[in-house]
Amino acid sequence: MHYLGIDIGGTNLVAGIVDENYKIIAKFRAKTKVPSEPEEFADDLVKTVNGVLKEANLTLNDVPWVGLGCPGTINPVTGVIEFANNLYFKNVELRKLMQERLGGKEILLENDANAAAYGEYIAGALKGSDNAMAITLGTGLGGGIIINHELYSGSNFAGAELGHTVIVAGGKPCTCGRDGCWESYSSATGLIKITKEHMKDAPKDSALWTLIDGDINKVNGRTAFDAMRAGDAIGQAVVDEYIYFLGVGLTNMINIFQPDVVCIGGGICNEGETLLAPLREFVAKEQYAMNSAKKTVICKAELGNDAGVIGAAMLGVKV
Repeated sequence: MHYLGIDIGGTNLVAGIVDENYKIIAKFRAKTKVPSEPEEFADDLVKTVNGVLKEANLTLNDVPWVGLGCPGTINPVTGVIEFANNLYFKNVELRKLMQERLGGKEILLENDANAAAYGEYIAGALKGSDNAMAITLGTGLGGGIIINHELYSGSNFAGAELGHTVIVAGGKPCTCGRDGCWESYSSATGLIKITKEHMKDAPKDSALWTLIDGDINKVNGRTAFDAMRAGDAIGQAVVDEYIYFLGVGLTNMINIFQPDVVCIGGGICNEGETLLAPLREFVAKEQYAMNSAKKTVICKAELGNDAGVIGAAMLGVKV
């Protein structure tokens, strides 16, 4: 069997063909055009479908469905994107648009972070857990929750929007319309903004500026960590601030759900223990169940950027 999944991000569209062992055997990538009209967006998704099928030397008839992991409030029953702030979509009938273009092929939709969590649950760091959580640090901050082996999305499919819980009352504005959201501080976008804010205090000959060749537009999620490793004090301050905000939000989630495992994915997690060790230390001091014999394990997601693709592809498979 082969399965087709697309991870729809605010920056990239990534399609993959996944085999029955949950391995990606072909991949196709394209840029996400934001903003775009729903029809144009669907056309671009179809191009990624055709692109990845060609890479795998397969046809649409060789896959049982096309699974889509999309940011925002996704209704998997109706196939509608009810709200996706990073894509500027409201009430977009994506399933209908895709089926019109793919000859009525079955289209499965799920929130992208939920899809990534499902991928980690069936094939990665959350495998074997009864209750688990996945956090994805990307353009936004996504979350996916597994409760008693099932994806949790609430009564209206808008559950698990963990990034849009407020951690700083009256804080930085978020694209969702609230102020002080966890996403505004702990997404990769948030880290870049924090880094840029601190740049004004860094000497022009410091590691922070040298790493980006003096061009603040080159700041990315690695800049502060690389500067810290080079001994830059302001780089260290940025990393400390970032881990603080990430830890505040993560402790809130652990206090509410007490999952067996939380895995953290996204490009920032390539920092590995440089990120995770101080994060665990912070949570250990802050969590309510600090005296419990069983505590939540905090680890790096195992599937990396492939979690969303694998999860989307396998949406129709129950483990």
